[in-house]
Amino acid sequence: MCSRFRSRHVALAIALLAAAGCQRESREFQTAPVEGAQPHPRLSTLQPGHPLATTASDIGAHYANNAWHITQGGRLYRWFNCNGCHAAGGGAIGPALMDAEWRYGGSIEQIHASILEGRPNGMPAWRGKLTDQQAWQLAAYIRALSGNVRNDAAPSRREGMAATPPPTRIPTQPPRGGDDSSGTGPAP
Repeated sequence: MCSRFRSRHVALAIALLAAAGCQRESREFQTAPVEGAQPHPRLSTLQPGHPLATTASDIGAHYANNAWHITQGGRLYRWFNCNGCHAAGGGAIGPALMDAEWRYGGSIEQIHASILEGRPNGMPAWRGKLTDQQAWQLAAYIRALSGNVRNDAAPSRREGMAATPPPTRIPTQPPRGGDDSSGTGPAP
């Protein structure tokens, strides 16, 4: 009886330790405006060519390593019709977003700057139309398009409602053009 009671306590303690070890990612639904932010565009030091090696800033890493922010960036990518110029990341009118080399740099900070400041010959400046958080989320999603995020940060599903039911809920259909065992179907 005592060993049974003791094993239940041990199992309960292990379950509590396992539950305490789980960590949920934080979701900041809206950030407060930055104090002293300049409303006018700043000049960029980005130039075409090979980008200088940069280290990810803390804020850039926060967005790049968070699946929810990446998913929200995908939602914004569709909402603001970025795929109208960049297609699904492979490029169309605008440059491809899945290339290995980027004209103005491929770090999350450089993508963020390109979104807010725009680029010559077609990329509009989105400063004043997007919040800073939305620009970071878009930059994180764009980095995810080319697989430049950690595996545990890459979103595996969309956060919104699905337009179609999951495959397990779709009624099965008979195969098309398959073998008709009744003999009444059209001849092949």
